Amino acid sequence: MQISLDEVLSMLLSRVDAMAVANENMKSKFNILARALYKKGLLTDDDLVQSVKDEHKLLLDLGAIKEMPDDAALKSIADNMIVWIKNDAEAIRKNMKDYEAKVKAMIEEEEKKPRLDVASAADLQRLERMSGKKSGSGLIIP
Repeated sequence: MQISLDEVLSMLLSRVDAMAVANENMKSKFNILARALYKKGLLTDDDLVQSVKDEHKLLLDLGAIKEMPDDAALKSIADNMIVWIKNDAEAIRKNMKDYEAKVKAMIEEEEKKPRLDVASAADLQRLERMSGKKSGSGLIIP
């Protein structure tokens, strides 16, 4: 039995789509259950902070991460989860805007750094031929 490349790609894409839908479904179920537990008082802010610490300790012990994040980073992760569980749309929007601003600032900072472009030997030879210079004349600096 032969399968065409299009059929293989189609099957793979349908599997990826199914996995994405299942992942979204699982996230929704987690959010609903976490909110219900939080509203009932069975899940507290301290529980979430401790659970985040426990999770990262396990990841460290398994070798999935190289070092344990500091307490401020762990608290920040837990705080983001708490905001989500509390359905605080305004805080989530604010966090998203802050994150967007940080990313833009990082991009702008990266663009300000000097860039060093390196051409291959073939490109250098082609440029030398085009400019009329003799071969092996050295660096080409604009």
